[in-house]
Amino acid sequence: MPLNYQIREMQREDLEEVVMLEASCFSMPWKYKDFEEVLTNPDRVYLVALADNPAAGASNRILGGCMLSNAAGEGDITNVAVREEYRNNKIATALLTALLKMGTERYGMTAFTLEVRSQNTAARRLYEKQGFVSLGIRPNFYERPKDDAVIMKRVTRC
Repeated sequence: MPLNYQIREMQREDLEEVVMLEASCFSMPWKYKDFEEVLTNPDRVYLVALADNPAAGASNRILGGCMLSNAAGEGDITNVAVREEYRNNKIATALLTALLKMGTERYGMTAFTLEVRSQNTAARRLYEKQGFVSLGIRPNFYERPKDDAVIMKRVTRC
């Protein structure tokens, strides 16, 4: 059965579930107040993939999410997360595509950067398919577990 979902900006009623998603995907997750601040910051947007018809009583109506920050006209992408049981359904691709489009249309961005764990080959492949290239390494960027970050950038032509 195909997975049906929509992508939209995070809303206040999504906060608790977004925090749970973050905690399930990252060893040093953002907290409730961090995501709450995104709601009122005009230079940040967090997109969620929202299940169209979650199972009755399911607490997983948010399948994934990702954030874009406007840093002096350049996009900084962070917090790309998809619930483990929904990975390999192209949710991260759809979220990233929507985020890049939003950055271009809302903020006029032509360049986007992100950091990704050097050991996360699946994520690195996803970003490469979206036109990101490696710029270098930030040694020991991640704490738990220790890992380097690969700095990646995507530049689009005007």
